[in-house]
Amino acid sequence: MPRSARVKSMSGVYHIMWRGANRQEIFHDDEDCNRFLDILAKYKRESELEIYAWCLMGNHVHLLLREGKEDISNTMKRIGVSYASYYNWKYDTTGHLFQGRFKSENVEDNRYLLTVTRYIHQNPVKAGIVDRPNEWKWSSCREYYAFKPHDKRNLLDANFILGKISPDQTFAMEKFKEYNEKINNDECLEEKRRRLPDEEARVVIKKLIGPGDITRVKVLPKAQRKEVLQKVKNIRGVSQRQAARILGVSPNTINRS
Repeated sequence: MPRSARVKSMSGVYHIMWRGANRQEIFHDDEDCNRFLDILAKYKRESELEIYAWCLMGNHVHLLLREGKEDISNTMKRIGVSYASYYNWKYDTTGHLFQGRFKSENVEDNRYLLTVTRYIHQNPVKAGIVDRPNEWKWSSCREYYAFKPHDKRNLLDANFILGKISPDQTFAMEKFKEYNEKINNDECLEEKRRRLPDEEARVVIKKLIGPGDITRVKVLPKAQRKEVLQKVKNIRGVSQRQAARILGVSPNTINRS
């Protein structure tokens, strides 16, 4: 059956997700991440893209961008071919690196634009890798927070997002950071996937919580329990009812946390 054509975004803005074939890792070390960003910067210049957010995870990448002077599919194809050539050369492999064509969704309004930006930055938080989005090295969050000098690649077009909040950059940055770190149940693009079975969910929850018996969560002091449950209920693929069953607490307890 032929693939359906992508519906063009009226705004020109897309949230894009690319995953490794068979969910394989596509970034193994810092060199890989830097090379991908170098390639992205090259085609940003050539295609005149605007890039509003990105996050590189082990086996996938998220981008929020505005289409440039060519169709976004053509730009992404060139980026993918370039990175796959580097990857196959470095690791002496052949074949497809990415899982089919990239997934995308159109971003047509300012509210969803901010939601997707937060969703991208919170990817490593919801995966249980870090506690705060700016702790992840391979996303645009640190540049937004100005925790490091502006990237020499000139990748991020931050003013577009901040300008949606306020013309006062200092105030916009303050509000952006507050919004960017807010606990949420954002569902964007890849959230439309299967729930983890209890066995896998239990492993993920235990990894997030750390050492100790996960059944002890229900007897933790209220403030400490709330902090743990806030993290647990943001794990992708784990429903609140499922988490309640595994931890031995009521679904309402998780919902109120």
